[in-house]
Amino acid sequence: MKITLTHAASFVQASSLQELAAQTAACNQLLENGQGAGNDYIGWVHLPSSIDDAYLTEVEQTAQTLRERCQVVVIAGIGGSYLGARAVNEALSSSFDAFNATNRKAPYVVYAGNNIGEDYLADLMEFLSDKQFGIVNISKSGTTTETALAFRLLKTMLEEKVGKEEARHRIVAVTDRAKGALRSLATKEGYKTFVIPDNVGGRFSVLTPVGLLAIAVAGYDIRALVKGAQDMERQTGVDVPYEQNPACQYAAMRNALYQSGKKIEILVNYNPRLHYFSEWWKQLYGESEGKDHKGIFPASVDFTTDLHSMGQWIQDGERSIFETVISINQANREVRVPMDQENLDGLNFLAGKRVDEVNKMAELGTRLAHIDGGVPNILIQFDKIDEYNIGQFIYFFERGCGISGYMLGVNPFNQPGVEAYKKNMFALLDKPGYEAESKAIKERLKG
Repeated sequence: MKITLTHAASFVQASSLQELAAQTAACNQLLENGQGAGNDYIGWVHLPSSIDDAYLTEVEQTAQTLRERCQVVVIAGIGGSYLGARAVNEALSSSFDAFNATNRKAPYVVYAGNNIGEDYLADLMEFLSDKQFGIVNISKSGTTTETALAFRLLKTMLEEKVGKEEARHRIVAVTDRAKGALRSLATKEGYKTFVIPDNVGGRFSVLTPVGLLAIAVAGYDIRALVKGAQDMERQTGVDVPYEQNPACQYAAMRNALYQSGKKIEILVNYNPRLHYFSEWWKQLYGESEGKDHKGIFPASVDFTTDLHSMGQWIQDGERSIFETVISINQANREVRVPMDQENLDGLNFLAGKRVDEVNKMAELGTRLAHIDGGVPNILIQFDKIDEYNIGQFIYFFERGCGISGYMLGVNPFNQPGVEAYKKNMFALLDKPGYEAESKAIKERLKG
């Protein structure tokens, strides 16, 4: 990968950037030695280099069992328990994979437990009614409302469909090592289980079984994914100087832009397959940095599609934004523009060119227009969309997030604000133990 800061550096004071660049070494060292805030959740830092062959083999074998028994595998999880896996699977799959019902080499992977939409669950259950399916339930506690609700419905449906004995071969629990409702259920029912490491938070868990199992079920090469992450771990280590360390460069520049008044970072891609990577990235940075009334707001757009909806605001709206553009050097497939004798659409000037070349020029033209319009631009380039490059992508953003959060002065590894809505929801639903909160909220709603 390559990071280019030229068109962002001109928007900040050189002295400010130099000062922040010097800080990155100390912040990176905090990740390395585990002496920073939230240090009980930094197991991801050396996770790639700690993954061994036996670990990957166990994941692959479990995935193969599900692949042999199931036409569809439901990944039940929310936030970091599903976003990373979905990001990887959708980046690597055909854009029309959902319609490819014949000659599938792997089960169709779908996702549940990430919302409380009754229509969504009803649609899912109807879809599964005539299919052989399995479930990967991902939850440290087993009591997260969205995931637990979906799993209860799907487990009941599966057991009614194939019986409890067969169902236990089609259900895998990814959960805590020793405690929690899901761990207790998995032990009681005899489910195959994988452990979510105690020192790895959900949004950093793609390279644990949380992500690897779902990716392997979908038929992708988790060894190449891990290799990419391992190489990026080395490229962003404390022994790599700032000038060669992309994670440090990214962290320094985004903090310099933040200090200069750029409060919103827009992650831009020019490939529809990367949509869910933006969703994963938004959780990673939003949940890590949005604390103590601080933090860059993470937003995203899919170009060129969103140029026809958000392009006007980005070009001419309030100058509180900067862009981080993910650029893929080469498309995986080749399509060329044909010649048309009538040329009614006026596109013969493109005849013979690859569609990817047209896309690249749209990307370059847009970047230049936005820079001219006062939008700083960080460019991050990857060779292509494959498992190896995606592994690099994941670890680069994780390392950059840890460094950037420490530079901002927050604990990047907790999420205290996430609990506020849960308390209110449980009180409104009259969950046992929330009587006082329920009474207070009902009095409040009267007014």
